[in-house]
Amino acid sequence: MGKAKNNKFKRPRFSAGGLVKEVMDNEDEVEVEVDSPAAEHLEKLQSPCADVRECACASISRMVQQSQTIPSFLQRDAVRRLGPLLLDPCVAVRETAAGALRNLSVCGGPEVCEDMVKQDILTPLTKLLRECCSGFDVSPSQKNSKSTVEDVANEAVNLLWNLCENSSRAVSVFNKAGLLDVLVLCLERHEQKVELALSAAHCLHTVTEENAELLGSVSVAVLSALEAVLLSTQSDMQHTLLRTLAAGSLWNLKNSIPAGRQAQTLSALVATLSASLDLDAGALIPDLLQAEVARLAIAADTSDTAGAQGAEEEDHHHHHHHHQANGREEVEMEEEMEEERMNGGKTGNQDKDISDLLPRGKEELRKAAALLLAQQTSLEVIVNMCCSEDPSDDEWEETSSSDESEACADGVGEGGLQSPLCLSAEVYSALIHHNVPQKVLKKAEFPSPAAVDACQRNASWRSLIRKMHRVQCRALTCLHNILAAMDTESLGGTAGLQTVAQQLASLVFSSAEVVKEEEFLEAVTSALRSLLQIMASKNIPQCMSPQQLMSVCEAATRCDVVSVRVNALAILGITGSTLAKETGSSDTLQMIGTALLSVASKDPNLVVCGEALDALFDVFADGDEAEKAARNIRLLTSLKALQPVFKAKLRKEGRGNYSPEQLCVLDNIKVNLRRFIGYLETLERK
Repeated sequence: MGKAKNNKFKRPRFSAGGLVKEVMDNEDEVEVEVDSPAAEHLEKLQSPCADVRECACASISRMVQQSQTIPSFLQRDAVRRLGPLLLDPCVAVRETAAGALRNLSVCGGPEVCEDMVKQDILTPLTKLLRECCSGFDVSPSQKNSKSTVEDVANEAVNLLWNLCENSSRAVSVFNKAGLLDVLVLCLERHEQKVELALSAAHCLHTVTEENAELLGSVSVAVLSALEAVLLSTQSDMQHTLLRTLAAGSLWNLKNSIPAGRQAQTLSALVATLSASLDLDAGALIPDLLQAEVARLAIAADTSDTAGAQGAEEEDHHHHHHHHQANGREEVEMEEEMEEERMNGGKTGNQDKDISDLLPRGKEELRKAAALLLAQQTSLEVIVNMCCSEDPSDDEWEETSSSDESEACADGVGEGGLQSPLCLSAEVYSALIHHNVPQKVLKKAEFPSPAAVDACQRNASWRSLIRKMHRVQCRALTCLHNILAAMDTESLGGTAGLQTVAQQLASLVFSSAEVVKEEEFLEAVTSALRSLLQIMASKNIPQCMSPQQLMSVCEAATRCDVVSVRVNALAILGITGSTLAKETGSSDTLQMIGTALLSVASKDPNLVVCGEALDALFDVFADGDEAEKAARNIRLLTSLKALQPVFKAKLRKEGRGNYSPEQLCVLDNIKVNLRRFIGYLETLERK
């Protein structure tokens, strides 16, 4: 126990925050609607007139963004009725049908996606994608057509992406249908149609993640297409994001890269991630916002009434495109703005982690969002590069404190601290060559106040603030893994680690509001825990005062997230065991011991109680100062009183509430508690 978790980053699957359950609970209410708008629009899908079918699809596309309408459509077999329209003779109907299904998949969440796959939506979707790809180089017969083959493909690829992101069954169908080549053809359009290429890159990044079955299908053409994107030179933000996603896909497919090309590909991959992190979002975002304001001001000055009317008609004509081509982010932004209106400026839409494609007419905002998503994705890929290949990603529960004392006698834990053994030499040298650790540390700082203030003043840009904080949290998780995977010298030696510790401390102590952010707390306590563990193992002096650490832990132990409380207690244990070697530390050890005893006896979660006990064993295991402090806080008496309570809770609550691995560790702690009490009794008899 007491390990730093070696996090492998798995991108969160899109979830509409329990949406499906919520709307299913309202099924009875929806059923009452006899003349439902859903029924009316679904009926129009059968119209012999293409314009009527297109209009019905566009209406459905908008309506399913309101969660309460989804059951009404599902009950009326919307998926089976929209499916055939993916192959409609009219290109515009194909596009709007794909958009409607796409929005249904986004707003319905995993359960609806799974249901769509079961209803065989992938059969017409696969045929549509193949037809689109065969038509890319054919000149359009209708020059004035409002929908192109690429527009249809973009909708179809986005639907495929949503389904694969939420359904393992969809990924299996993807593999069997050989759709990898389709995505590559879309990706190769990046110079003409960057939006289509981005959708394909997102989908590719999703389907290549932990997909062993796909590796056999990876041809030289697939790798060459990804490498060509990686080496593209366009400097706009969308191409930056495109290159980053291509880098992530190549990392996922690294075992398919021929040995002779691995070093070159890896170098280009890390260079791409590094270039993404080089960009200064704090400076670029205010500039982009200023550019949008200037553009809109010029447009307002030059527009006349007729032009405004024409624009209004055009907007109405293309209204469904707003809700399809960039539907994910459109849904998120509209919901956020609506919630702000309802909640007096506060948003509750915090859990969605969805793509950063943005509506037409918001080019600067789209660029800013692409920049932040590129940096977030870069950090996530680096997290995985620095992650142990051990198939188990479980937390401390797998290793007991007694195991640690044997396996880590030299103070080096199992989280990969014997670095750089868990990194290949090529990865290690590439990360160092591109100064990746320093760039990650820079991204771990709080977002630029100027950028945050600028976004705060503009309602449509406000959603970027959360994205900036998300980049920071990813950087902290990345820093945690870098610390666990690299040797001390590559991180700047003793002075470098102390600098990192000071920076992490400044993050925690900069604002009282910070300790209320759970995602941030989890990331920063994991990084701090990992760092202090390394410093303790190398006997490097720690530069945070015990009072600072106590205040971190006091705030963190009040957090609802179990892993944050566990990290906080581990930090106390590491600090206390280091201080126990120093003369005159008994007062501080008493303070730490009292805090740990309080948690061990009061926390409702047995895992947290176990971590507190384990930290106590570490802090009071040895030394005159520890003995003195233990006597002063009556540690033996307290642990004797706590022992039967802990055993009873373990017997009563353990089986139903905790995993077998957790129970194994908790049983070990119970044994170690008995031994530790025996050790303290021996000291008393001295």
